[in-house]
Amino acid sequence: MSNLKKVALGSQGLEVSIEGLGCMGMSDFSGGTIYGPTNDAESLATIHRAQELGITMLDTADVYGPFHNEQLLGRALAGRRTQFTVATKFGFEIGDDGQWNYQYNGRPEYVRKSIERSLRHLNTDYIDLYYLHRVDASTPIEDTVGAMSRLVEEGKVRYLGLSEVSADELRRGHAVHPISALETEYSLFDRTVEENGMLALTRKLGIGFVGYSPLGRGFLSGQIKHPDDFAADDSRRMFPRYQGENFVRNLELVAKLEALAQAKGVTSAQLALAWVLAQGVVTIPGTKRRAYLAANVAAADIVLSPAELAELDAIMPVGSVAGAAYPSFG
Repeated sequence: MSNLKKVALGSQGLEVSIEGLGCMGMSDFSGGTIYGPTNDAESLATIHRAQELGITMLDTADVYGPFHNEQLLGRALAGRRTQFTVATKFGFEIGDDGQWNYQYNGRPEYVRKSIERSLRHLNTDYIDLYYLHRVDASTPIEDTVGAMSRLVEEGKVRYLGLSEVSADELRRGHAVHPISALETEYSLFDRTVEENGMLALTRKLGIGFVGYSPLGRGFLSGQIKHPDDFAADDSRRMFPRYQGENFVRNLELVAKLEALAQAKGVTSAQLALAWVLAQGVVTIPGTKRRAYLAANVAAADIVLSPAELAELDAIMPVGSVAGAAYPSFG
C-alpha cells in the first residue's frame, strides 16, 4: 500500500488522495478513442490497482463513452464502493440512446435526469462529488447549482463541483451552495488558471482545485515525438496544440523538460506531475494501464527544490505553449 497523502478538497469536509485517477481514456468517445485503443479488462484491473496504491478518487463523466465510462466504474466499484470517492459530471446534453449533440444543458429538469442516469450506470445510490461539466449559457448558473443542491439535500450527492467556469460563475454558484471543487486543466503545458486568477480565487473562497490533464494530454510524457504517433482515431489529432508548427514548437519545450528529468533521475511524466503537486493542488492523471499507475503515484514522493521549480518555470513559463487547447467546436 502507498502512503499517498490525503488532503481536504474544499471547506465542507471532503477528503481525497492528492492524486486521483482520471478514467476518461478508458472509453471510446464520439466516434473515436480519446487516447488510443481501450480494453475493459485492463481498465478494471487498473482501477483496482489504483486502490492498492492509495488512490481514493475516481474521476468520470456521463459523456465519456457516452455512458460506457460510468458503467465501467460501476463494475469496478462492486464490493468496493466505500473505498472510493466517486466524482462524475453532467452538462453535455445526451439522449438516453447515448447520442450527444455538442450542446450544453444545465436546466433543473436535466440535472434531475442526469443524476438518476448516472446513479444507475454507476450502480450506486450516491455520488461523492457531482460536477457541472460545462456551463449552459442559456440557463443561469444559480438555477443549475440550485437544482444540484437539492440532490445534496436528498442524499444523492455529497459535495458539489464546477468545471471550466469563469470567476463570475464560480462566485455565483458558490453563493447558492458551497462548491467543494473546481476542476480545470492545469499542467506545465497549460497554466491558464494562473493567468486568469482562477487558482488564486479558489484559495480565497476555500474551494478545492482539481487539475486535469497534468501531463498535457500525454504530451509531457515525452512519448509523442511525431503527429503520426497518435493512433488514426485518437482525438488529439483534432487539437490545435498537436498540429503542424504548433506540434514542432511544443515538442521543443518537452525536450527541455526531458533533459531536466533525466538529470534528476526521473521520467518526464513524473517531473511534470511533481510540478503540479508542488502547486498545492489535487491532480487526476489519467491512465488505462497498470504499467503507468505506479510511476504516477511515485511522482508524489518527488521533492523539487526552489531552484528546480524556478528552472521548470523558465522552461515552460505562462503562455509559452503554442496552439489552442480545444478544436473550435469545443
